Amino acid sequence: MTNEELIKKAASVIKPKKVGDFSIGDVGCALVTDKNNIYLGVCIDTGSGMGFCAEHNAIGSMITAGEYKIKKIVAVWKDDKGDVFILSPCGRCREFMRQINEENLETDVILDKNKIVKLKELLPYYNWFHKIKTKNKKF
Repeated sequence: MTNEELIKKAASVIKPKKVGDFSIGDVGCALVTDKNNIYLGVCIDTGSGMGFCAEHNAIGSMITAGEYKIKKIVAVWKDDKGDVFILSPCGRCREFMRQINEENLETDVILDKNKIVKLKELLPYYNWFHKIKTKNKKF
């Protein structure tokens, strides 16, 4: 599947609805697994922090189907004119993808029709820890 085809699939699920001060379904996500299955999702924004990103929704569908490895992913938003904008996954989504399967660090994240980066490039210090050396052991 080409980047443009996946972008169109992500845009196809956007059906925004206002609920109070919040929006539901105004960001769409499409992902392709290592088995070449496609999963879609939309975001659900809420004021209580219980909402989630479109990537979470698509990944949840993927996991429900028994898959865990993402080959390629994209999230998009449409403005009021219908113009489509590609969104980079937020930090929470990046970490979520990594925790689902460590091999997802090799996931292609679409940033434009002709621009892809690996998840590990967007999450460079995911496994960073460093012991601080001190002379008196008190820090």
